[in-house]
Amino acid sequence: MGFPSGTILINAFLLIFSIILRGLTSATDTITSSQTIRDSETVTSTDSVFKLGFFSPKNSTHRYVGIWYLSDSNVIWIANRNQPLLDSSGVFRISEDGNLVVLDGKNQLIWSSNVSNAATTNSTAQLLRSGNLVLQDDTTGQTIWESFKHPCDTAVPTMRISANRITGEKIRFISRKSASDPSTGYFSASLERLDAPEVFLWINGTRPYWRTGPWNGRIFIGTPLMSTGYLYGWSVGYEGNETVYLTYSFADPSAFGILTLNEQGNLKVVRYENRKPLLTLALENSGCDIYGTCGAFGSCNAQSSPICSCLNGYEPTNPEEWSRQNWTGGCVRKEPFQCERLKNGSEAGQEDEFLKLEMMKVPDFAERLDVEESHCGTRCLQNCSCLSYAYDAGIGCLYWSENLIDLQKFSSAGVDLYIRLAHSEFQSSNAQKHSNKRRGKGLIIGITVATGTIVLAICAYLAIRTHHSRKGTAKPSETQNQRVSEVQKPVKLDELPLFDFEAVATATNSFHLANTLGKGGFGPVYKGLLPDGQEIAVKRLSRASGQGLEEFMNEVVVISKLQHRNLVRLLGCCIEGDEKMLIYEFMPNRSLDAFIFDPVQRKLLNWTKRFDIIEGIARGLLYLHRDSRLRIIHRDLKASNILLDAEMNPKISDFGLARIYKGEDEVNTKRVVGTYGYMSPEYAMEGLFSEKSDVYSFGVLLLEIISGKRNTSFRNDDNSLSLIGFAWNLWNEDNIRPLIDPEILASGSENQILRCIHIAFLCVQEVAKTRPTMTTVVLMLNSEISRLPPPRQVAFVQKQYSSSLESSSQENQGNSNNNVTLTEIQGR
Repeated sequence: MGFPSGTILINAFLLIFSIILRGLTSATDTITSSQTIRDSETVTSTDSVFKLGFFSPKNSTHRYVGIWYLSDSNVIWIANRNQPLLDSSGVFRISEDGNLVVLDGKNQLIWSSNVSNAATTNSTAQLLRSGNLVLQDDTTGQTIWESFKHPCDTAVPTMRISANRITGEKIRFISRKSASDPSTGYFSASLERLDAPEVFLWINGTRPYWRTGPWNGRIFIGTPLMSTGYLYGWSVGYEGNETVYLTYSFADPSAFGILTLNEQGNLKVVRYENRKPLLTLALENSGCDIYGTCGAFGSCNAQSSPICSCLNGYEPTNPEEWSRQNWTGGCVRKEPFQCERLKNGSEAGQEDEFLKLEMMKVPDFAERLDVEESHCGTRCLQNCSCLSYAYDAGIGCLYWSENLIDLQKFSSAGVDLYIRLAHSEFQSSNAQKHSNKRRGKGLIIGITVATGTIVLAICAYLAIRTHHSRKGTAKPSETQNQRVSEVQKPVKLDELPLFDFEAVATATNSFHLANTLGKGGFGPVYKGLLPDGQEIAVKRLSRASGQGLEEFMNEVVVISKLQHRNLVRLLGCCIEGDEKMLIYEFMPNRSLDAFIFDPVQRKLLNWTKRFDIIEGIARGLLYLHRDSRLRIIHRDLKASNILLDAEMNPKISDFGLARIYKGEDEVNTKRVVGTYGYMSPEYAMEGLFSEKSDVYSFGVLLLEIISGKRNTSFRNDDNSLSLIGFAWNLWNEDNIRPLIDPEILASGSENQILRCIHIAFLCVQEVAKTRPTMTTVVLMLNSEISRLPPPRQVAFVQKQYSSSLESSSQENQGNSNNNVTLTEIQGR
């Protein structure tokens, strides 16, 4: 027999080599009982996304064994977080008793998976594509231990945050102590209240710090950010009757998210697409977010001053402590309920009633009743121990028979909460409510305190200048004169009228209570009448709210000189001594939200009037973006900031958050302010704003005007997290009519309504650069652009991704702002 040919030998060699290589490659995600992972070595998941190995945190020389996503700056799990290695001599392997262990250079045990029934032989550990490290018995295939059931401070998609109703066993996430020290910190997170599950954050594992509110099948109802669509992908599931678990995932296979409980007790979410960081969002807890800030029967409202108040029918337990703003003692009943009097043999009276509180975070310790909505209140009334109730379509009937703790009033989202009152208290509360409504009927002031403070800087300057010119006293310094002169070049400051204090006092009947239109944290607003018969609105700022000329002059020059028929007009100001006041034109028809969201009032707005309002808002925005002396971004366009004059003409108001726009394509800010539901995704998530941010807000407002529904508190059974999501689903199903307010469907203008909906979708597209400018929007509304482009993927919906849709990651690949730092979101 001859020797094989060279070709055969080469082919045989290549075949054997490929088999060996394939075996080695497939083994990179596993650790066998005969393998040892040393400090310089790693185990890698088959998709090369996750790695297990040794690392040191920033500013630390200690060594830890951990799993990370893409790089060791994204560590999702640590084995020896409380027992660091002091040098690089450590190893990671499967021990003789079948457990995973970390050993130091002296072969001393540092950490163990510590499973008592682990196999002594034939165990294998594998790093899965999910990032889960799984220890398995090779003989039975049984999972002995897994890292997902022993988390540190981080959750990733498909990980389950679970709790067992029977045993009480639950998975907890525990924060690290600091960025350089990953040992267990002070905050932990777990799933609680399993009949109506919600996530709790704890301090030292025992004291509640923050909670999400109950899960209603779509969102946690005590977390407003979820109702806006900024957070999605979460779901609650059940294993039999015992285990409840929370998990999150993305429909897009290229998307990934990391949720971390940081050392300050805040939840931070980083979302990736195509392995590139796309956005960072932090749920920061302060003030009203902290559990029980106002104590039992106290309600917290971040927009009020002070933030805590007792519920109707209750008073502070300790008035002295309450006056010192120590509210934790809470409130107590002023008088017993009627049902309690009957129990005690007192004479019969009219039965108790329930007062409705809107947009509330429901209290802790909810109990559930299996009854229809119509019977929820009746059952509570029949039970004298029932203090409050609420109904959510996704949860059912909730009631409370213990102290009402951790109540919060939201500016958007939340649910209607009904609290029990004695009949006499209910009458008193109702009278007060109607009195406030009558007083506020004349006007809702649309200019924020920030704008007021800005314009008062002008008033201060003018008053000082006038005083000096009359008295002949010392003039401002040369530096100040030069600076003011430079600012005055485009605008003459002395065009702003000054009002005499005595004249304003006379106009408001000495600031009589009957003239009060409303009151904010920075001062009351009064209705006034000038001698010439002109009605005015006067905002009287508190003494503590004044600011200096230097800080605000640049924005004052722009905002005080805006003149357009669709912008609210500042008439002047008054400053004498400590008195600082702003005088505005009076808007007798209040704000747009009082009409379109009220089932009675919106009947007064037919389609012709609504379209006129839409056009007016668009032209006002166009003026700000293109036609005013400097380009301005409003940043807080919403229905409550659109005032209506006597002829129902819209006036854009509230320029407190407005920014001068100097022609940059995008501007970056670390402090995001605005209103949930109206903020564009790039602004809310990345702090990037441009005129396209206002375009997005206009699109949301357009959908609200057409539907008569709020985007921020929209509820529907199709799992849409917002009005935008609901409308988008209907659009794709070619069934848009259910979106349209029935009051305007019969107008005979259906084509024009459908065109406006189409324009709204173009305005709320996910990618900013695909949105039209306001110039284009005005042309579209006037049908000067007859053929509208098809809308692409809109923002903030639970969407099914498709290759035909342009995703955010594709649009942002060339954007240097992809590596986003933590952005603070401040809701208004």
